[in-house]
Amino acid sequence: MSTVVETVAGTVRGVAEPVGAYAFRGIPYAASPVGERRFAPPQPHPGWAGIRDAAAAGPAVPQWPSRLEQVMGPRIQDWDEQGCLTVNVWVPQEVSPTPRPVLLWFHGGGFTSGSGGWDWYDGARLAALGGIVVVTANYRLGPLGFLRLPEADNLGCRDQIEALRWVAANIAAFGGDPELITVGGQSAGAFSALALALDPATQRLVRRVIGQSGPLGLPPQDPDEAAETTERYLALLGIPAGGDPLPRLREAPVLELLYAYARLMLETGAPGRIAPPLYPVLGGAGQPGDWRELVPDGGLAGKDVLLGTTADETTAFFALNPMIQTLTAEAARELLGALDPESGAARYRRFAAEHPGARPAQVLTAAVGEVTFGDDLLTLGVELAAQGNPAYIYRFTRRPEPDRFGLGAAHCADLPFLFGNFERFPNSPMLGAVSDRDRALAARFGGALAAFVATGSPNGPGLEPWKPWLPGAAPEIRVF
Repeated sequence: MSTVVETVAGTVRGVAEPVGAYAFRGIPYAASPVGERRFAPPQPHPGWAGIRDAAAAGPAVPQWPSRLEQVMGPRIQDWDEQGCLTVNVWVPQEVSPTPRPVLLWFHGGGFTSGSGGWDWYDGARLAALGGIVVVTANYRLGPLGFLRLPEADNLGCRDQIEALRWVAANIAAFGGDPELITVGGQSAGAFSALALALDPATQRLVRRVIGQSGPLGLPPQDPDEAAETTERYLALLGIPAGGDPLPRLREAPVLELLYAYARLMLETGAPGRIAPPLYPVLGGAGQPGDWRELVPDGGLAGKDVLLGTTADETTAFFALNPMIQTLTAEAARELLGALDPESGAARYRRFAAEHPGARPAQVLTAAVGEVTFGDDLLTLGVELAAQGNPAYIYRFTRRPEPDRFGLGAAHCADLPFLFGNFERFPNSPMLGAVSDRDRALAARFGGALAAFVATGSPNGPGLEPWKPWLPGAAPEIRVF
């Protein structure tokens, strides 16, 4: 494998990483979404002459700082519309006689923040550990990606589709097998990976699916709700309803668009709400339907599936939120009832009885985690098992030491263990101090998911047995 690779758009030169992988960062998969291409579907990149340096990642998509920084650690913003639609590729340095399986992994961040180029998601160690090709990608976020506009809906999803097509067309040049693509991701990325596997436009390109902490309890956004939210956003920008908003949206400074979205988040936010104001719209590009309807119809037939959650998903959103932590029991019950009208009250009573002495905020946090991340994971597992396509399910339970904020195994806590890059989280409350035991856990967790990418099973030499969820049986959940 050479550090110089010929892609469809031009030649790139990567770098050798000390952990045993070659890295090719910041490769454009589409033209920059600027000018007339802002708020338009992704367009082909025009290509380049000569050899393009691929040592450094490209900029993030323009975005507001993530609320998850309070648990993952702070980041310096590095965004720029110019050159933001890129992929990053990591390939093991060890020579392989056959093409390698591929993982295309999408970051989370509530469709509002994140970047595939951030060192949190550096794929070098995972590629070397599992003998696989790892790819991460950027996609448009927030108002740039998910306004409900004519001919330009779900632009972030369209970007993800384009990134998948880029992988299918180019990954053989990096030693990857385009017939063995696993689409994976965490949180919003898991939501996206499942959608790509279910969408008739892309499902033929997807062999396997990994969903980490997917918000399966969150359906795609209702089109009418998305249209109303878009009108509200345009009003914040002073754009009148009824006309064509695109000229104003395309000429506005991008910071103005971000400031308006920050105001929208403040105005639409409510205690206990995890969903962002704008996210993929049902029936739009990349979201042909709800998984609750598509999976029972055989939408994942023939595809290997691995899904998981952390033990304490919603502490990442609630543990450091004073509005949640100071709730009375009555207020917490009312809030859960609004989020879960059918069974919220009974759920609150059950959690309170199971955890005597727990504060209302703790009961609410556990219950909302079950509603958003837990219930539907089990529903999906039951459905796949009944179809004879059993999924592999995990629960990540490692908690930081010391755990000063009571985070437990929070949303995102499994990410350093997937990528094995603890040094990239130097001030992360969710990680805490790292021990040799943690490094061994990373080898098991990352090794199992890499084995799944390679073979469709998270089992292999040196890995602990992991059974799929078989039909008619109690759930087989692998605890890490």
